[in-house]
Amino acid sequence: MGPQVVSGNPAGKIGLADAPAVELALSRSKLYLLLSWGFLFPEDDEFYNYLQDGEFVEDGLAAVETLEKSLDATKAAPNVRGLVAHIRKFLEQIGEWEEEHFKTWEFSDLQDEHRRVFSNVISLDAPPYETLFGNEHVFQQSHTMGDIAGYYKAFGLELAEVVHERLDHLSVEFEFLHFLAYKESYALCHDGEEKLQIVLTAEKKFVRDHVGRWAPLFADMCSKKAHRGFYMLLCELCKAYLKFEFAYLNVTPQPYKETDYKPATFSPPEGAVFECGAQDLGNELSVLLDEVGGRSQMESENKEGADEGQGPVGHS
Repeated sequence: MGPQVVSGNPAGKIGLADAPAVELALSRSKLYLLLSWGFLFPEDDEFYNYLQDGEFVEDGLAAVETLEKSLDATKAAPNVRGLVAHIRKFLEQIGEWEEEHFKTWEFSDLQDEHRRVFSNVISLDAPPYETLFGNEHVFQQSHTMGDIAGYYKAFGLELAEVVHERLDHLSVEFEFLHFLAYKESYALCHDGEEKLQIVLTAEKKFVRDHVGRWAPLFADMCSKKAHRGFYMLLCELCKAYLKFEFAYLNVTPQPYKETDYKPATFSPPEGAVFECGAQDLGNELSVLLDEVGGRSQMESENKEGADEGQGPVGHS
């Protein structure tokens, strides 16, 4: 199901010494993608079938095996290599859970389990949205949302119409990192050092300044809320993988603590009068993107890029 590196390299053919680095980037890309799929609400039975057939765990363990070999070949630090065992452990536990539950589970059971943990509305005890962490006011949220939109826009990405989620949903942010890690593998084969460094810098900054700040706290809160089952194990897998990424990328995020989590409030400036229920929309994507002009940027910039032949527009 994962992407493959295209052969050939305008900057020079990839050498055998570089092959482990390419495999490493592809393995990381796959693990980000699995996490992205896992946290999305299962709208249809595609992901359910993927779990039921055991492919989720098989693909994850295959990525881990390649990850281990690539880390050995690239002589990664022992502390980085040691963290991979925790990723493997939780994938194996998900496999054990599948064997036990998919004898009786149906697609609707997976949807019900997602609703139990995440609910149909923004859950205040485990919200999968970055801007609900460390942003007590809606205008702080808009700044964070604008920064996220800027990353996506810089790489020509926009939300696909079939994705009914905000830009700051954990699944969307993980898919962006999946895209960056895959782009890293492509840059190693095709683009040369300059473009490779651009991608690596984006990976490090997005993990350090965004995912790494809030996702560990969210996963911990969500794991406690779930208490059992697939989504509890998925959260533990998420925490284990992020610990690996922090070490591998050599970044030290300043993570939010549970005391930092406070749902944002919308307080209009003194003297301002709002109509049409704006005060009730403090957490809505439309308010946040309108505040920073994010929607117009995401729509117009990608159209211009496609019209000018700057390459295909991606979808996160």
